[in-house]
Amino acid sequence: MSTQNDKNIDCNTDKEGGDVYFDVYANEESLGRIVMKLFDDVVPITARNFRELCRRPKEEGYKGSTFHRIIPGFMIQGGDYTAHNGTGGRSIYGDRFDDENFKLNHSKEGILSMANCGKNTNGSQFFITLEKTPWLDRKHVVFGEVVEGMSVVHKIAKYGSQSGKVAGGYRIEIRDCGVLENN
Repeated sequence: MSTQNDKNIDCNTDKEGGDVYFDVYANEESLGRIVMKLFDDVVPITARNFRELCRRPKEEGYKGSTFHRIIPGFMIQGGDYTAHNGTGGRSIYGDRFDDENFKLNHSKEGILSMANCGKNTNGSQFFITLEKTPWLDRKHVVFGEVVEGMSVVHKIAKYGSQSGKVAGGYRIEIRDCGVLENN
């Protein structure tokens, strides 16, 4: 698949792969760790973007960013490390990059997918599903899944509302994140 951004993307530079993790806090209370497997074999461009943003320091990637939109029974959304409110974010390839493909589906809870504002508008925002969400297929690029810590995802969901606003003045923060060495 050829995209307008091909000149900026070199899929062969991220050979190490590996699962990624988020250590999540609600204000000062640890909610636990979420471990995610990325589907490098199907969506290498999207997986590389997410993994690299997990590696970067605070204000340059996911570390210190929040889950800004939480809808119980649907999904938790984060990844806006620039504006911290759902209006920002930036990919490692520039502001936005094209939809890589739609080979994978939102077939169960724990699916990791790109949040966007329309076709070919992927940046850094992502969401994790809390249920099967087939209406999102072919609109959002699936690029991974939760392999450990789904209980943490469910804890995060308890801080949400049907409008998506985080309840009670809580800040649901990715306090630490990175790539696990042992896989």
